[in-house]
Amino acid sequence: MSPAPVRGTSAGAGARAATRTALVGAPDSSAPEVVLREWGSAVSVPLSAANGRSLADSGILRSATPDPERSGHWLLRAGSRVGAVRTAGGLLVRIMPKTPVNRLFFLLGFSLDPARAWRDSREGSVDTGSYDDVVPALAHAVERGIDAALQRGVLQGYRTVEESALVFRGRLREGDQIRRHFGRTPPVEVSYDAYTADTAENRILRAAAERLMRLPGVPALVRRRLAHQRVRLADAQPLVRGQELPRWQPSRLNARYQRALHLAEALLRGISPEHRPAGDEPLAVDGFLLDMNQLFEDFVTVALREALRKHGLTAHLQDGHHLDVGGHVAMRPDLVVRIGDGRAPLAVVDAKYKVRKPGKNHNADLYQALAYATALGLREAHLVYPAGEQPERVYEVRGPEGASALGTGRAAATAGTAPGTAGQGVRLYQHSLDIAQPSGQLLASLAGIAERLAAAHAHSRS
Repeated sequence: MSPAPVRGTSAGAGARAATRTALVGAPDSSAPEVVLREWGSAVSVPLSAANGRSLADSGILRSATPDPERSGHWLLRAGSRVGAVRTAGGLLVRIMPKTPVNRLFFLLGFSLDPARAWRDSREGSVDTGSYDDVVPALAHAVERGIDAALQRGVLQGYRTVEESALVFRGRLREGDQIRRHFGRTPPVEVSYDAYTADTAENRILRAAAERLMRLPGVPALVRRRLAHQRVRLADAQPLVRGQELPRWQPSRLNARYQRALHLAEALLRGISPEHRPAGDEPLAVDGFLLDMNQLFEDFVTVALREALRKHGLTAHLQDGHHLDVGGHVAMRPDLVVRIGDGRAPLAVVDAKYKVRKPGKNHNADLYQALAYATALGLREAHLVYPAGEQPERVYEVRGPEGASALGTGRAAATAGTAPGTAGQGVRLYQHSLDIAQPSGQLLASLAGIAERLAAAHAHSRS
């Protein structure tokens, strides 16, 4: 007799309705589950105080608080992170995205490998199969990527091996020989270059396959295929717990591996505590989460950078600056557009993946964009939102002398001052980007924003 799933109730709009819960294929199929929606209403879930506090401290949810109306229950509300995690108490939390999963993985694939994605903007640049949930789609995508990488066999390469051997080969490590054996032989401390499948690339792919096999929510069929890929990569040593991911360099030899490697690294760096950089806080959960805030920002800035190159403009991501002359107030815009030589700034772009309550303004975003433009001496700044969050709009901000940004480009250029100076105003552009539309249309929308930025450069020179 199968155990009953956890039942949760919604706390939104003053009403509590039953929420759907189910069991998914995972190593422990008897685990209870609760389903949340990205930026959705709170769900009341039976949890112990210890497990509730653990979930609240993990930071994976927007909020996790005791339910004041139901003893022994906690109100769970998802924020911008989507995916699935299992808490220390065994509860499986699935967070469903607002964006269709295939579009979400297009954004991820583009951010990881923009050159390939820009050339091939067709649906399925990251193969997610028919899955409409994040974790199954991710597992399918990684397994299909590994399978494609291994179609022509397992990649081999030279790796330096250091060992104690009975027979001399390669180079003698004199210092180790004297220190360990006082100069006596055998054994001999040697180092040599071995042609092997135990390469950084294969280690990363094996680690990704093994990690996915332990994730909650991976379908049984995909789990079996991942086990098969692990067997094919058996000659690669498993990564040591607590060790950072090995480094690899793109080359002609590993070109067929690169797409799978990008996705595998994103998986391991995003979810795996045992392979995070030293000093990072360990996670108290087991699972996979995508931060939609970061994903949207990465996609917009990387796609604009690629599109701007066609216009002879360069873009600096997360460019560090200071608001004040003394350098006390640091700021880091998402993207600073510069003219071809990379020195003179032209415009600043900030991507905002936010969900607001109806009627709530976004003045803080406008103030931030204005601060960026003022500090960099620019005539315009751009804010990019997902479609439906904010309408397309242009705000004219007066300068200290009462002038707006309109019609001031020629005067600034004649005076030899940077755009946005000499008392002129600033224009704040508000763009709306529909990330649910087909890939070609999505890239065309970003190309249109890039053309707007290029037109500003042409106007400033006129």
